[in-house]
Amino acid sequence: MLLRCWLALLVALIPAASSTNAGVKVRLTEKGIEYGKLLGMAALQTRLKSVKVPDISGSESVSPIGKVQYSLTNMQITNIGLPKSEVDLVPGSAVKLSIGDAYISLNGNWRVKYLRFIKDSGSFDLNVNGLTITTSIAIKSDETGRPAVSSVNCAAAVGSAKVKFHGGASWLYNLFDKFVDKALRNALQKQICPLVASAVSDLNPHLKTLNVVAKVDKYAEIEYSMVSSPIISNSSIDLSLKGEFYNIGKHQEPPFSPKAFSLPPQINSMLYIGMSAFTANSAAFVYDKAGALSLYITDDMIPKGSPFRLNTKTFGVFIPQIAQKFPGLMMKLLVKTVKNPIITFEPNNVTIQATATVTAYAIQPNSTLSPLFVLNLDTSVSANVFVSGMKLAGSVTLNKMDLTLGTSYVGQFQVRSLDNMLQFLLKVVVIPQLNAQLGKGYPLPTIGKMKLVNAQLQVLKDYMLIGTDVQFTG
Repeated sequence: MLLRCWLALLVALIPAASSTNAGVKVRLTEKGIEYGKLLGMAALQTRLKSVKVPDISGSESVSPIGKVQYSLTNMQITNIGLPKSEVDLVPGSAVKLSIGDAYISLNGNWRVKYLRFIKDSGSFDLNVNGLTITTSIAIKSDETGRPAVSSVNCAAAVGSAKVKFHGGASWLYNLFDKFVDKALRNALQKQICPLVASAVSDLNPHLKTLNVVAKVDKYAEIEYSMVSSPIISNSSIDLSLKGEFYNIGKHQEPPFSPKAFSLPPQINSMLYIGMSAFTANSAAFVYDKAGALSLYITDDMIPKGSPFRLNTKTFGVFIPQIAQKFPGLMMKLLVKTVKNPIITFEPNNVTIQATATVTAYAIQPNSTLSPLFVLNLDTSVSANVFVSGMKLAGSVTLNKMDLTLGTSYVGQFQVRSLDNMLQFLLKVVVIPQLNAQLGKGYPLPTIGKMKLVNAQLQVLKDYMLIGTDVQFTG
């Protein structure tokens, strides 16, 4: 399972017709490839032990007794070793697996018949040394748009083999061990490449776990399909993913495109994930279009010990007309973005600029709403972004805000008098609600039971970089 999951990540390289820039980039380094090789060799060794060598029978002319009929049955592998293995990246091409100096031990039963009526039988042990296996992994896209893999150019060769017979007449051993040796070597060589091909094909069900489209919540999903062919160098594999948020069931492109960016040449971690500002802004676009960036603020959301209450008496202190026209009523505020928030990434800094309106209502005894005023609100918040499990999460703090009067239904008043009230409401109501949502996180690209270990996040110019090691469980 570990081999399957890691190789699934290694080969999730979907050729794409589009040449658009990536919103997300992923790099698998030499350290990651080496980890994959260690998992792979352990799993492949276990898989090779399951080789079923078919029964072998035939006849040979053996001097001086003539024609000897033989059969080899019940052959089972008892030990296997893969002491030397390499995973090589062929720049611009594929992944090559090479295994050398492998050895296999098996035992079985033998039976012979000669001179028409003489029969003999016993058991044997076979030790094969100098076994070599080489194969390349070919990658294509399946009908679902996910990668599919197959083994190509596989070659297996057996170096030396030594047969030791038990039971029967000892003088027969040297007479037919040569053709038994040849038959066994040929049988093994025929079995190994089909086994390797089967092991590679077993990756395909696990490749289907690639979250090409990952649901975020009731509003949004994020797409991680490939936008171009992978870049394979001597030391890494770089994947370019779409990394774009969409409204669920409605893929509307935003009025902006991803900018080209490159991952820095870092090698300390197994895996690097670069998430661009485009990805974050596509999320803001989606939530704005879905109407999710709006919030009604009512008095029960304000801490009970606060001197500020959401009623016409409190607001009447700053705007006397409100208390005069609507005495003794509770109030409700609607905070709503009026355009897509803008998210920018600078070194060690994530900033969100949002433009919204704040509409104030008096709640009549019959529950109808009487509009009082509309304020224009420009805010700037700083975001703290972090990795939580297999998700990217965050929280925000208020930097500054500017208020201007849009419309007043109660006459003119000084907007500045409401600054402290609005800052208070933003800090104790709006931002906590936003942080609760951001804290749930947004899924990162993943395959199977993948776990990030010692993940570190840096904010750079126009993108965030996650450097992490990886483990697979189960």
